[in-house]
Amino acid sequence: MNDEKPILMFNALWFKPEGGWETYKTYMEKVRPLLEKHGGRVKDGGVPSKSVIGEFDADLIFLVEYPSWRAFIEFTRDPGYADVRPYREEAITRSLLIRCDKLF
Repeated sequence: MNDEKPILMFNALWFKPEGGWETYKTYMEKVRPLLEKHGGRVKDGGVPSKSVIGEFDADLIFLVEYPSWRAFIEFTRDPGYADVRPYREEAITRSLLIRCDKLF
């Protein structure tokens, strides 16, 4: 594992039934400038509609690309992130975050 190579962060989220999706949209609006400040960008995402193999019932999945693991860590430690993180926590019931090393 090379901490200086670009990485993808796989995100799967389960929203609170009352207002979770709306609160998460607010989080994304507020966190986007911080992501960009640290070189991160949302690559792609979607709303899962049907598991074809295995069980998976997340409400939203997406990938965020970071220039490196170090950039991700700096993003999470940014003082501005402490201000927006509560929106994320208020929106979700659970999450899955998986670091993926880029193949291409």
